[in-house]
Amino acid sequence: MAAEHQKQKRAGRRGRNLPWLIGATILLGAAVLAFFLWPDNSGGVHHAYAMAPESALPEGARKAPPKVREAYRFAIANREILSQIPCYCGCGAEHKSDLDCFIKDVRPDGSIVFDGMSLGCGICIDIARDVMRMLDEGKALKEIRAYVDTTYSRFGPSTPTPPVR
Repeated sequence: MAAEHQKQKRAGRRGRNLPWLIGATILLGAAVLAFFLWPDNSGGVHHAYAMAPESALPEGARKAPPKVREAYRFAIANREILSQIPCYCGCGAEHKSDLDCFIKDVRPDGSIVFDGMSLGCGICIDIARDVMRMLDEGKALKEIRAYVDTTYSRFGPSTPTPPVR
């Protein structure tokens, strides 16, 4: 009888430890995932495209919210990409693409003349950020262009941007 009682006692302990074991396993798994998925302290995020440094931003953009600064940094470093993406904010009379909402001109010496339009235009910023996101997802430029056309055409006519090359 004593042996049977000890057997039941051990089985009861095992049953009580099971929730703790499951909880500890889940906690350990979450810690491992957080370690590998959490951005590093340097702020280094790896993208499928280049980003200009903050120092390249025009004065007005340096004080803008992070999303605006990121879009300007992207435009500076990825002019060839953004020049193939239209804007739908109504700027088509002045601009040829979403790039023109950020950059007016690049001088022969390489210096940039910025357009401040995007500082106050959510559509210009959202288009650039969608391009950034989709590049990070591995999408092709033609697919990105189709998405932008479909998503933003409801806001108005597009800039006269030629098809993706």
